[in-house]
Amino acid sequence: MFLQDSFLSMEMSMEIPPTLLELAGESLLSDEAAAIAALEHLPAELFPFLFLLAYHSRQHPEPLKAMTQAWPYPVLHLGALMRRPRVEFLKTVLDGLDLLLAQDVRPRRWKLRVLDLRNQGVDFYGWWYGDGTRDHSLTGPITVHQSSPNMEHPLAPVEVFLDLNFNVRGIDAFFMYIIRWAQQREGLLHLCCKMLRITVGPFQRVRQVLDSVQLDCIQDVEVISTWGLPTLGKFALYLGQMRNLQRLFLSHIHMLNEEDEDENENMEEEEILEGEEILEGEEVLEGEEILEEDQEMGEEDEWQREEQEHQEGQEEQEEPDEQGSFSQFLSQMLRLRRLRELHIVFPSFLRGRLDQMLRCLQTPLENLAISHCQCLTHSDLTHLFQCPNLRQLKSLKLFRASLADFSPEPLRALLEAVAPTLQDLGLDNCAMVDSQVEAILPALSRCHQLSKFTISKNRLSLATLGKLLRHTARLRSLEVELYPAPLECYTTQDIEDTVNQERLGEIRAELTGILRELGQVRNILLAAKHSDGYEFYEVAFP
Repeated sequence: MFLQDSFLSMEMSMEIPPTLLELAGESLLSDEAAAIAALEHLPAELFPFLFLLAYHSRQHPEPLKAMTQAWPYPVLHLGALMRRPRVEFLKTVLDGLDLLLAQDVRPRRWKLRVLDLRNQGVDFYGWWYGDGTRDHSLTGPITVHQSSPNMEHPLAPVEVFLDLNFNVRGIDAFFMYIIRWAQQREGLLHLCCKMLRITVGPFQRVRQVLDSVQLDCIQDVEVISTWGLPTLGKFALYLGQMRNLQRLFLSHIHMLNEEDEDENENMEEEEILEGEEILEGEEVLEGEEILEEDQEMGEEDEWQREEQEHQEGQEEQEEPDEQGSFSQFLSQMLRLRRLRELHIVFPSFLRGRLDQMLRCLQTPLENLAISHCQCLTHSDLTHLFQCPNLRQLKSLKLFRASLADFSPEPLRALLEAVAPTLQDLGLDNCAMVDSQVEAILPALSRCHQLSKFTISKNRLSLATLGKLLRHTARLRSLEVELYPAPLECYTTQDIEDTVNQERLGEIRAELTGILRELGQVRNILLAAKHSDGYEFYEVAFP
């Protein structure tokens, strides 16, 4: 543990002296010629250690280049080191890869076939040394894109994986460097970009990258940006070419002629926060951490200027182009024949026409999530619940849908249809009342695959909450349950009011009694509103 911590930070405190292994590595790297010569005899298990040591020192590009060329494993995972990409480091690694590609006959020990630049949430040290069960000496076939040549050939091309994550200013230049490098080596390697995420920047910067990559590699798209419909329409022309797309996440797509101006003014701040929470808060880096100083001077000002000009130009043409842009978006949705997951946050651009998008679905969805969907009409919701391509859902999440005065029958029918497959159901903050919840209880009790159920922030009584607990007791796979604190917990039986702590304690005891009566080991959470947000209270048996 001590070795890992010291390695990750590379900051040796005065109280913690370097280990013998670290001292040996530093000594070896101090003589670069000797270090390169030693790679032929160096145990494969020490390559990651020495690679990381050279990376952090920033003083040994030649050994880094040689280690890339002679990498003794099929895959080199650099995603954790690419959180803060350094162009100089990347050039060194790619130069080493060039040396490997130039070999007519490669030593048997040189096994590199996949350079993985994706950030998969595991640090470099942890990938190689953190899990003793991981096998890094795999010799079997590497999963590659279907258009790649036969990877079983001894001189088969190398696969390079890269996620296109536009989360900081200037990142497009970094992507273009890798793309152009790959294009110049066509036939020797294949660049595969499976994930596209757009959170900042004008669309023309994104478009420059999309024009240069193989779009049918992309399987996962996230757009969290304040685009209007004309920009979505332009992006849709690229979206339609992503024939292997499996997951689509859209947030902040809006219309400038919306009646609720206050909602539009608050959209950027509130929706970005919501979108980041849904995506579990990926780290957002500053622009200066992406490119070296000589490459980013003036980059941020230029980016801001382009983004402002783009937004002003878009606003001028937004209204007359909206219908045509929406039609273009729909026409490209028809081409997504492998789409399995659809997530939409603040779907104001779908108000009154959600049915048009639903009719474009070509295959049954497995996961559907619509958040902050209070803008959808009752007609939209009816079409949603009746959509034929939602009959095989594994996950259904609606947050802040306006179900007040809405007939529960369409939702009940949908739950009956998905009962054999549904594993995750979220109906939070949907303005549901006792009668609506009680109407769906028989269908809910048939969802035997359900493992997660959340229905917080709805106006339910203690009696209805008790019925919910009894009906869901039949669901043996259920592990996560989140319910609203019943109305009786609040001073005026209004969920916008303050909680009466004494009454809340009595109700928790009563609910515990219900769990005891059911005779199940069970742990549920109650969400209760407070002045600064929501508090969660546990109810458990035994």
